Amino acid sequence: MSNPSQTTATAPTAPQEHEPRIVAFQCKWCTSAGSDLAGVSRIQYPANAVPIQVMCSGMVSPMYVLSAFNKGADGVLVSGCHPGDCHYMKGNFFARRKLYLVQKLLQFIGLESDRFRMSWISAAEGTKYAQVISDFVRDMKALGPQRKLKAKR
Repeated sequence: MSNPSQTTATAPTAPQEHEPRIVAFQCKWCTSAGSDLAGVSRIQYPANAVPIQVMCSGMVSPMYVLSAFNKGADGVLVSGCHPGDCHYMKGNFFARRKLYLVQKLLQFIGLESDRFRMSWISAAEGTKYAQVISDFVRDMKALGPQRKLKAKR
């Protein structure tokens, strides 16, 4: 019998796996609808991504991406309509050009290129949406926390 006044040593706990924080800027007309389809179809995917609905991927400012990293995001995803299927005709072409330069800027300042991603997901691609999020979360877990651009608090 043990004495209740004695303290017992507890087994050391394993370090918790890092759960990445992802900000996902999603086109209202395609990617956001694709995420809705994944939900109503009950397709399982990690809940690590915070969706931010935008009218068009072309309206995502480079400042939005930098701000997300500054506020602690481990990864940022910008996703819109497939090229040629944009609700606003050329918005995703503008996004592709603008965000390519953002990717180069992030690489220049030393952030791993895998932390920023673009994808094209239509409203009918709920399975693809779940796969893109799952792959991104897996890759962010492998990279660990993003500390390069995170503001000191």
